[in-house]
Amino acid sequence: MEKIVSLCKRRGFIFQSSEIYGGLNGAWDYGPLGVELKRNLKNYWWHVMVHERDDVVGMDGSILMSRAVWKASGHEDTFTDPMVDCRTCKARLRADQLMENNGVKQCPNCGGKDLTEPRSFNLMFKTYVGATEDESSITYLRPETAQSIFVQFKNVLEVSRKKLPFGIAQIGKAFRNEINPRNFTFRSREFEQMELEYFCRPEQGMELLEYWKEERLKFYEKIGIVRDKLHVLTVPDEERAFYSKGTYDIEYDFPFGRQELEGVAYRTDYDLSQHQKASGKSLEYFDEETKQKFIPHVVEPSAGVDRTVLALICEAYTEDEAPDEKGKMETRVVLRFHPRVAPIKCAVFPLLKNKEPLVAKAKEIVDFLRPHMYVFYDESGAIGRRYRRQDEIGTPFSVTVDFETLGEKDVALKETVTLRDRDSMKQERVAIKDLLSIIGKRIR
Repeated sequence: MEKIVSLCKRRGFIFQSSEIYGGLNGAWDYGPLGVELKRNLKNYWWHVMVHERDDVVGMDGSILMSRAVWKASGHEDTFTDPMVDCRTCKARLRADQLMENNGVKQCPNCGGKDLTEPRSFNLMFKTYVGATEDESSITYLRPETAQSIFVQFKNVLEVSRKKLPFGIAQIGKAFRNEINPRNFTFRSREFEQMELEYFCRPEQGMELLEYWKEERLKFYEKIGIVRDKLHVLTVPDEERAFYSKGTYDIEYDFPFGRQELEGVAYRTDYDLSQHQKASGKSLEYFDEETKQKFIPHVVEPSAGVDRTVLALICEAYTEDEAPDEKGKMETRVVLRFHPRVAPIKCAVFPLLKNKEPLVAKAKEIVDFLRPHMYVFYDESGAIGRRYRRQDEIGTPFSVTVDFETLGEKDVALKETVTLRDRDSMKQERVAIKDLLSIIGKRIR
């Protein structure tokens, strides 16, 4: 994990927030490569969950909502973690994550046993709306994106003209004042969620819970996370939310242990019922076939963007052996991202930077490919070093423009380039005019 964290900073994937001021615990900034990886993940999730389906539409709710929303949903009263303080090292900890030694709970930092009694700590960030900071202006930064979907359910239903079952998808920021952020970006105070609320008839709930569990497992495989490292935990009754009739956690084998990537929960009609009761506004669905009115039930697949990005980096990180320019074997660090999520799809190199015809042709190829994918141009250093730099950031393909491209050695090879594969390091000679179709098929 230390190697991965170091690589993330060195190559511009992830930086600590406010680093020049000592950093802010539980907050992270995504650099040039990290933001591309994150965007590719979100775009592909949206493509699979919304664009490829007839039964899902999207929305983008505001981070700030009426305080009444959080009262109705139960967050203001019950969205808490048990907190303790270590009197020895002054650390603030979650009571349910303490170590035990011979039945006695200990501080994980110093091993001390002098701990305060657990007390409830609300995880929501409180803020004020308007010019005055008093009880009437209190609200919260949203701790999840789901509530804006429930509150807008009726509006979205009316404008989209969907029939049950149908879903509303959203990607957005959420905030939780975690007592003890840890494991790099895995548990943060500011994070992004990819959530779907899939509304259905009561009798469809358990069947759709199984359906969405399988769909979400397929998604992770499609972005390059192998099935062997994914695990489905059936959350036991005593650990489920009281309103849930069934919940699965999809977990991944991180270097720091097996942890949750996504929850798939059958939330029944609890949320819509609570908001209908609190607001006095009908959130019922009218079935034109049966002429019945009822509050729909909902199945929720909820994935963490930041956790999934971290899983992609952990899954992709590889060290192998490769020859340098002199044929000597050396350790090669490779990020084996699936091409569809890789930050940069293709790198283009002129063999020599001081040969104008090579440089001009390479830049011509960049212009040819750039409207269709993210392309990186590099002319500095030996060609082998350039390959290694791209391997380390996960670029699946590299194109080298050489003297054969110009037809100087073999006229038959004019207007062809060397296309190199990141994982196998195999090189093939392809026509420039075919580059787009060849790479395009492999990155989809």
